[in-house]
Amino acid sequence: MRPPAVAGQFYSGNRHELLRQIEWCYTHPHGPGVLPSIRDGDRRLVGLVSPHAGYMYSGPVAAHGFARMAKDGRPSSVVLIGPNHSGVGSGVSIMTSGKWRTPLGEIQIDRSLSEAIRRSSGVIDVDETAHFYEHSLEVQLPFLQHLFDAKFKLVPICMMLQDVRTSLEVGDAIAEASDGKDVVVIASTDFTHYEPRDSAAKKDRKAIERILALDAEGLIRTVDSEGITMCGYGPVSAMLRAGIKMGAKKAELLKYATSGDTAGPMSEVVGYASIVVSR
Repeated sequence: MRPPAVAGQFYSGNRHELLRQIEWCYTHPHGPGVLPSIRDGDRRLVGLVSPHAGYMYSGPVAAHGFARMAKDGRPSSVVLIGPNHSGVGSGVSIMTSGKWRTPLGEIQIDRSLSEAIRRSSGVIDVDETAHFYEHSLEVQLPFLQHLFDAKFKLVPICMMLQDVRTSLEVGDAIAEASDGKDVVVIASTDFTHYEPRDSAAKKDRKAIERILALDAEGLIRTVDSEGITMCGYGPVSAMLRAGIKMGAKKAELLKYATSGDTAGPMSEVVGYASIVVSR
């Protein structure tokens, strides 16, 4: 069992208050404006870029992506890829068994899918320690549970290494293992960190343009050449690589905002974006 590490910090640790907090994200002026309605969609969505700050900052932006997931329909499994902020564990770490718990309940790891991903790549290690304190994956789970309860399975992947070769290999492994399965890949990232709002938005637009072009390698080159302090560029690149091999044809920016927009101040902001990748 992987217990919650940031409940009571990034989001409420109380079930009732957490549900209210998630609904607040949807109805916030920077959110979608309405609560999501679950539909039996045609499942065109294969990937999602989603932020991972505290809900008071990035939750309204994240809500846009989950609202689109609600319209698209429930996937059988969700592969969550995020950066390793703690520096603990292997370069690329996956958990292949057990459950993750949040105040909204427990989620089962998809053992067969996670083991297939591990077997498809020499760079991915089974390592639980990298996940113990990492928040980038955990903050996605209450949104997913709010939509789908426990009716989906999870594959958690944490990336300390985010170079082009590693990111593409992780994406290839996910695509190969997901062939014939009903999977959505969520890449967790925030964009520019701690710059004035206008500067952050200008830089982030360059990274977002590469994502909208489904350009996995170009994203990493742009982040490097432009000095963009995007923490999860490798996970996003891996998601794009996997998404293309899973049939993705387009990407759509649903919402961009900064911590200055949602909570202030404007002098030092973090950028957030919700982007869907679909067939």
